[in-house]
Amino acid sequence: MYWTQDENPAEVTVPDDIVDVLFSIECRQLPVDHAYALSDALTRVCPWMAHEPGLAVHAVHVAGSQNGWERPAHGTANHIQLSRRTKLTIRTPKSRVDSLLDALTGSRISVADCPLTIGEGKVRPLSKETTLFARYLVTSPAEDETAFLQAAAEALARMDIRVRKALCGKHTPLSTGDGEILTRSLMLADLSTDESIRLQQQGLGPQRLMGCGIFIPHKGIDAVSKTR
Repeated sequence: MYWTQDENPAEVTVPDDIVDVLFSIECRQLPVDHAYALSDALTRVCPWMAHEPGLAVHAVHVAGSQNGWERPAHGTANHIQLSRRTKLTIRTPKSRVDSLLDALTGSRISVADCPLTIGEGKVRPLSKETTLFARYLVTSPAEDETAFLQAAAEALARMDIRVRKALCGKHTPLSTGDGEILTRSLMLADLSTDESIRLQQQGLGPQRLMGCGIFIPHKGIDAVSKTR
């Protein structure tokens, strides 16, 4: 764990050269581990996505266990149930928004044998929040928590982003057609607004089409830190 205190500078305007596009979807369920299957299905419909710098596909996420429902264990054999409010989110350069909307709106795809229809999309700007969270960052079996955080800090430093507070999660394997990719989650707090925007725009590490290295706003790190 890294932990120092710092103050955030004045607010800045969020540039719109990179944005999130949120698509409504009709889909009853998806495998818990669906990142590869979703990426494969989308790039079959829209092949240029695989070669577009700055484009990333968020894994479809639903709320954790609540109201008597228990989230299934991670894997391709277990499924999450989706609601009508669930969205498919793609982070993309603004210059590609129209092409993305034209290609995907109304498309019907199959994600690991789960039918999914893509509806209308709307653009959402990146966040000004200074606590960010990535569900998946590519790592290796040889990289323990300390090594993972050190490697992340070094990669962030090359982006001119200083780590003040960071917490990583346990290993999560993501299935692909060529075997598993090992990942960890990472939460960063007390970023400057400029650093936060830069990290959301650029991401961190490989496998962006599988949802890796995508940072999203998080409610905060304090509650997590108190449990450690």
